[in-house]
Amino acid sequence: MSDFMRSGFNDSRVAVLTPRERDVMAYVATGKPNKVIAAELGVSQRTIEAHRARIFQKMKVRNAVELAHRLLAPANRQSL
Repeated sequence: MSDFMRSGFNDSRVAVLTPRERDVMAYVATGKPNKVIAAELGVSQRTIEAHRARIFQKMKVRNAVELAHRLLAPANRQSL
């Protein structure tokens, strides 16, 4: 489970993400490049690109900055 999920983050859109998409989402939101994410997760860079595209679509964001903002916005936290 990613740190985002352990830290009390709550957004109904996250519920539709697969466990692997949640893992990738945590890396993307912290600014890791696809190449690094792929190496750390032991998959191809193309696989990460596909996960990233699905995450952006499901979370209704256009880029990693919007994703990080959505994840870290105080309104999306259960408790501060």
